[in-house]
Amino acid sequence: MDVTGICKDGTLTVHLEGELDHHAARGAMREIGRLIDENLPRSCCLELSGLQFMDSSGIAVVLSAWRHMQRLGGTACISGAPKQAARVLCMAGVPALVPGIEME
Repeated sequence: MDVTGICKDGTLTVHLEGELDHHAARGAMREIGRLIDENLPRSCCLELSGLQFMDSSGIAVVLSAWRHMQRLGGTACISGAPKQAARVLCMAGVPALVPGIEME
C-alpha cells in the first residue's frame, strides 16, 4: 500500500495505491493523519483510483480521515473509487457520512 499526498490551495489530495486491507489499514491511517497534521488543509480528498482491492478495513481509513478533518473544521471527500471499493463504501453507508463522494 502506497500513500502519497500533495497539498495545493488548502486541499490535500491523498493518493492510495495497492491493496487496502487489514494489513495495510493501520499504516494508511497513520500516514494520512501525518499528512493532515503536517499540511493542516481545509479539505482532504482521498483519491482511490489506484486501489486494486479494498476490504471493510478501508471504511475505517476513510472515516478516520473524515473525523480528523472534522476536528480541524475541514471537509473530506473521496474520488476515483473503483467499482469494488465503491461497493464496499456504499454497502456501509459511507456516502451518507462523507460529503462530496464521487464514485466511478
